[in-house]
Amino acid sequence: MSHSTVPRTDTEAEEGKKNPPKASGGDTGAPDRPPTGRLSLRLRFRRDRVLLLMTLPAVVLLLVFNYVPILGNVVAFQEYDPYLSDNGVVSILHSPWVGLENFQRIFEDSAFWNAVQNTLVLFVLQLLLYFPVPILLALLINSVVRPRVRAISQAILYLPHFFSWVLVVAVFQQLLGGAGLLSQLLRQHGYDGLDIMTDPETFKFLITAQSVWKDAGWGIIVFLAALASVSPDLYEAAAMDGANRWRRMWHVTLPALRPVVALLLVLRVGDALTVGFEQILLQRGAVGPGAAEVLDTFVWWNGVRNQDFGYAAAAGLVKGVISLGLVLAANKVAHLMGEQGVYKK
Repeated sequence: MSHSTVPRTDTEAEEGKKNPPKASGGDTGAPDRPPTGRLSLRLRFRRDRVLLLMTLPAVVLLLVFNYVPILGNVVAFQEYDPYLSDNGVVSILHSPWVGLENFQRIFEDSAFWNAVQNTLVLFVLQLLLYFPVPILLALLINSVVRPRVRAISQAILYLPHFFSWVLVVAVFQQLLGGAGLLSQLLRQHGYDGLDIMTDPETFKFLITAQSVWKDAGWGIIVFLAALASVSPDLYEAAAMDGANRWRRMWHVTLPALRPVVALLLVLRVGDALTVGFEQILLQRGAVGPGAAEVLDTFVWWNGVRNQDFGYAAAAGLVKGVISLGLVLAANKVAHLMGEQGVYKK
């Protein structure tokens, strides 16, 4: 009788069920699956190859236009001269190195610190006056019952976002300029006219008002999407417990918006040093660099207008490092508040 037909005892049969025999040569029949049960990297690539091909163009564009230009920051350590060659790479290779001289010039330049001060003041104003507006508008639109009224309201609020900054500045000039509608009304009633567009004292509030009018309506899209994901059962349960409209908003609506608010706040803090290049550049000449110079216009003025590319690149690099630090700090605060932020712990 062969070995395969020899009867086994009950103990041997139970051990065979617990520990089934392995294939010859140690092959388990699933060479691509690790012992933990997770798919191998090769199988995951094969499974998700369609999605990877779909994202490939976006990844290439991101690398070409966002990451490859980072290599150009090397000119911050050079006295870069773009006219050494028609090829920009050759110009970088042949430009003389100056080490940290450009950074030393930055920290000794009073114009740079004035730009930093203006940038931070504008950021604080926009954080306090602009950031809450999309949230309030989203809550207001979400409370509208009739769909037709809600759609019309959204369209009216979205419309200014599609205007260029040239058009936005022109509209404010016609309203608040020296020959604008407000000044004409004041003169008709015996008062002196106002020219808010050229007043350095009110320029920062003017910039904030323009940003609110142009982009607040567009910013409500994210908050409306978050509100749409709230289950109506929560509102019905709160109403059955005796909660009025304000109580339901405080205990149901606002907690639903909290993760989105935390995420957008982190992103806004990371973008603190970018407060609107085109918008401010269009109005810089009207109020002067003392009131309107921010870091972006400072970099543009020294790099493009004054042809001091190494100095401008150093200023831009300092701005980027500070922005990265602000993102990490804000994300840490979000984690301490129990929110996910930009990335998980």
